[in-house]
Amino acid sequence: MDEVDIAIVGAGAAGLAAAETVAASGLTGVLLEARDRLGGRAHTIQTAIGPIDLGCEWLHSADQNPLVARVEALGLTIDKTPPPWANIADNPVFSRRERAAFGEAFQALDARIEAAARDGGPDRPASDLMDPDSPWNPLLNAFSAFYNGAEFDQVSLHDYAAYDDTEVNWRVAEGYGTAIARLAPKALPTRLSCPVTMIRHDGPRVTLETALGDVSARAVIVCVPTTILATGALRFMPALADKLDAAAGLPLGLADKVFLTLDEPEMFPPETQVYGDPHTTATGAYHLRPLHRPIIEVFLGGAHARSLEGQGPGAAAAFAIDGLAEVYGGEVRRKVHVLAETHWAGDPFAGGSYSHALPGHAGARAVLAAPVDQRLFFAGEACSPNFFSTAHGAWQTGQTAAKAAIGALTGG
Repeated sequence: MDEVDIAIVGAGAAGLAAAETVAASGLTGVLLEARDRLGGRAHTIQTAIGPIDLGCEWLHSADQNPLVARVEALGLTIDKTPPPWANIADNPVFSRRERAAFGEAFQALDARIEAAARDGGPDRPASDLMDPDSPWNPLLNAFSAFYNGAEFDQVSLHDYAAYDDTEVNWRVAEGYGTAIARLAPKALPTRLSCPVTMIRHDGPRVTLETALGDVSARAVIVCVPTTILATGALRFMPALADKLDAAAGLPLGLADKVFLTLDEPEMFPPETQVYGDPHTTATGAYHLRPLHRPIIEVFLGGAHARSLEGQGPGAAAAFAIDGLAEVYGGEVRRKVHVLAETHWAGDPFAGGSYSHALPGHAGARAVLAAPVDQRLFFAGEACSPNFFSTAHGAWQTGQTAAKAAIGALTGG
C-alpha cells in the first residue's frame, strides 16, 4: 500500500491546481486520474486543420481570469478576438429585426432574473421569470441549453444569478485543453488509468481503493464531476449522504460539439455565429470559421443534445449539417465534412459537460465544497460559488482545497 500525506482524485483543472499546491508544500502526495490523459473536461486534439477543443474552450472573464497569465507563461498564444455570439452573421432565416427583438427579450429576462435574485425569497426555476407570451422563449431556452447545459426550467434562479461574468472572453490558439494539461506539476507522482472506486475514512488514515492498488493518505482532495459522486461510481465508507444529495442537486448539463471542415471557407464570414432554426429550442449555434480556420464549430445543448447522443454516433453531425443546409441551402451539404463529434453525456468519467443547480438547490455548491473531518476536501467547478462551469473556477477551488488540506495537516 502506497502511503502519502495527500492524495488527489481527478486530474482536471481542479486536481492539477491542487497537485501544484501540494507539490510546492513539501508534503508527499499522489495524483490519481481515471483517464489515460490529463485535463478532464479540458481536452484538445490535433487535426489536419489545427488543434480543436472538444471540451472547454474559452477563458471566460479573461480580464480577471487567473489562468490567462499562466497560459502566457507557458508560451501559448492568447487570442483576443471577440466571441462569435457578439457577432451574429446576416442570414435568411434570422433577420436583423428578429435578432434585435430576441436581444431585447433576452435582456429583459436577464434583468427579471437578477431583480428576483436581489429581492431574495425562495429558490425556483429561472423559467418562472420568462414572459409566457414571448415568441422568443424557444430560442431563450436554446441559449440556456448552450450556457447552462439545460433549459431554464431545470436551472435554479439564485444559482444562475450568482454566476460572475465580466463578458470578456479569450481563447488559447493551441487549445485550452493543451494549456490545462501543460500546467500539471512534474514534481508530484501521477497515475493515469487509475480510477478510484472507494474512499474509506473510517480509520486513522484514509484508504483509497483504486484500479492499481490501494493508497493510504492522511488527507484526500476529491476533484471529480458531480455525476461520479451522484451515481456511486466513487463511493465513501462511511457514506456521505449530504455530499450525495448536493451532487444530485448539481447535475452536469450537456453541451456537445460538432466540427465540420469546409471545402469553400470563403462562403462564410469568419468569427461570426448563426443559429439553425431560431424558432425552436432543438437548434444549433454555428461558430463560423473560428480563428479564421476552414471549419464550423457547432454547439448543441440540453435535452436536445442528450437526445442526439442517445441516437448514436453520427446523429449530432447529421443534425448539424441539416441545420446548416436550412440556412445556406442544400448545396452546402457537398461542401462540408465531419471532422469530430463529442459525446460528453456518454463519457464514463464525466457524464456531462458542466454543472447547473436544480431549482431549490442553489445552496448545494457550498455543501459540496465543505470539508469532512478536516481530512476529506472537495474541489471542482461545481464547488465554485461564482465561477462554476469554468476551468478557472475549478482551478481556484483546487487551490483552495489544497491549502485547506495542507493547513489541516501542518497546523498552518
